[in-house]
Amino acid sequence: MHRDDVEWAFRTLTYFDGAVLGRRATAPALFSVALMDTLCPPSTVFAAYHHYAGTDKDIVVYPYNDHEGGEGHQQAAQLRWLATKLR
Repeated sequence: MHRDDVEWAFRTLTYFDGAVLGRRATAPALFSVALMDTLCPPSTVFAAYHHYAGTDKDIVVYPYNDHEGGEGHQQAAQLRWLATKLR
């Protein structure tokens, strides 16, 4: 959106980081990571997962996917995961 103000955009990005903010989160969480994702490198997802403070956390790994992740498969996994939390 602000292609002409790179400095402003990067300054804004310094305010949040999933790995840092995750240290304060405690709700159950389901993460997913696509190992061939070039937009959200897997290392950043794993960092967020490992720093997440909640003890009830799961991660689904898609070894051969790019940024599309698990698409419909992930949606089904999310519904199954949520059903176990609502029991």
